[in-house]
Amino acid sequence: MRSAVATTEGDRIRWVELPGRERARVYVHGLGATSPAYFAETAVHPLLAGHRSLLIDLLGHGISDRPTAFDYTLEAHADALAEALTSAGVTGAELIAHSMGGSVAIVLAARHPRLVSRLVLVDANLDPIPLQAGSGGSSGIAAYSEQEFLAGGWREVRDRVGPHWWSTMRLAGREALHRSAVHLTRGTTPTMRELLLDLKIPRTYLLPEDDSPLPGADALTESGVVVVSIPDCGHNIMLDNPDAFASATAAALDQE
Repeated sequence: MRSAVATTEGDRIRWVELPGRERARVYVHGLGATSPAYFAETAVHPLLAGHRSLLIDLLGHGISDRPTAFDYTLEAHADALAEALTSAGVTGAELIAHSMGGSVAIVLAARHPRLVSRLVLVDANLDPIPLQAGSGGSSGIAAYSEQEFLAGGWREVRDRVGPHWWSTMRLAGREALHRSAVHLTRGTTPTMRELLLDLKIPRTYLLPEDDSPLPGADALTESGVVVVSIPDCGHNIMLDNPDAFASATAAALDQE
């Protein structure tokens, strides 16, 4: 395990690092997740192994610190991640980022372009998300006020998401989980989609085949984003179909 100070208050981001050749690959998890649990199998897949790989946990999640004074906006997540990567000596990384992590990765690439050479977005959030009370994901978490969530709403979320997601969600700070969900549903200005369209680096978007077509896919394709549908999977593509995920990700990282 490695770590780096990521805020002026001394909060640390931590990651599991696999040695290998540069350029570095950085794996970023989604809301209530942790990168080692979600990416360990595919990071060492024969099609992806051999590069220096950082399986990194965003602030408030997994093995990273869970500061209660941090605001957990997508921009703040991206800036903290930038601090950690800079401390680790990473520049021009290949980012493989899932769900909310994909949103953070887009903001990172826009705000800190020297740190990112290409993006592989795994069913990432590109647009603001309507609130939906009673759902288990970000829209349901953000439907609570922070006071409601801390007072017991988190238990209702625990019961809705089930043991698989809760096994990592329970590691997140409760303020971190709620604020991250709130800011994910609100998105950024410009939106993550607009930021992605403006980036000039190679970009690939992976989504479950059953969710095709991706809304706005034509505009993404016109801007150079490669959109790839993956069969036999749900939202957690890397867990549901690791071979297809590794194949598509390897192709994306090899493209000129």
